[in-house]
Amino acid sequence: MFARILLKRGSKHEGESPFWISFSDLMSALMVLFLVVMAVTLVAVTQSIDAATRATIERAAAINKVMAMIANDPKSRGVGVDQQNYRIDLGKEVRFDSGSYTIGIPAGQFLRSYIPVLLKARDTPEGKRWMRSVVVEGFTDEDGSYLYNLQLSLDRSRSVVCALFQSASSGDALSSEQLRKVQELFLVGGYSFNSIKKDKAESRRVEFKVDFWGLDERQPEASEVLKGKEFGKC
Repeated sequence: MFARILLKRGSKHEGESPFWISFSDLMSALMVLFLVVMAVTLVAVTQSIDAATRATIERAAAINKVMAMIANDPKSRGVGVDQQNYRIDLGKEVRFDSGSYTIGIPAGQFLRSYIPVLLKARDTPEGKRWMRSVVVEGFTDEDGSYLYNLQLSLDRSRSVVCALFQSASSGDALSSEQLRKVQELFLVGGYSFNSIKKDKAESRRVEFKVDFWGLDERQPEASEVLKGKEFGKC
């Protein structure tokens, strides 16, 4: 009789199985994956911040160039150009008598000779991209009530714009093309006796506030509403 030979299959310890990943290995893999994701996210965020910072710097540089162009123009002599706050104080060139909003002949001539400086700045690549509008701001002294001076300041702003559209016999009239640009670019505002100066005569003044588009703003499509529309008379 042949003796039965029993072969006992040896069993491996589960820890020796090549298909078994220990808990510590799994955590290590997850940690590596987490670090990779964080690294990619950090790079993306950094690039986004760099792009936003670069855009902000480029916008500031363009605006500074526009304001410097206005300030350095020979016609800006005697005019206070605040390049940091984008304001232009016309100074003694355009002053009003107490309670009056009448533009004198010399003041009107000065305005018609000076406005092309702003239009020229607007026609530069930087001006076309960022220059939104020019707000004509009228001011008064402290005499009179708030509402009276508010109306007076608005009338003074309007008088400045009206002076630009006058057909001067001395040959200093703005061209039709220039007047179209004024129509599109200029707005009026009034400030009653806000920002009064020590001298009442200096308070009765007009300033230009150059307004620029924001970084995330985009200019609207050109409108045909004003095309061919009559300028009218004041």
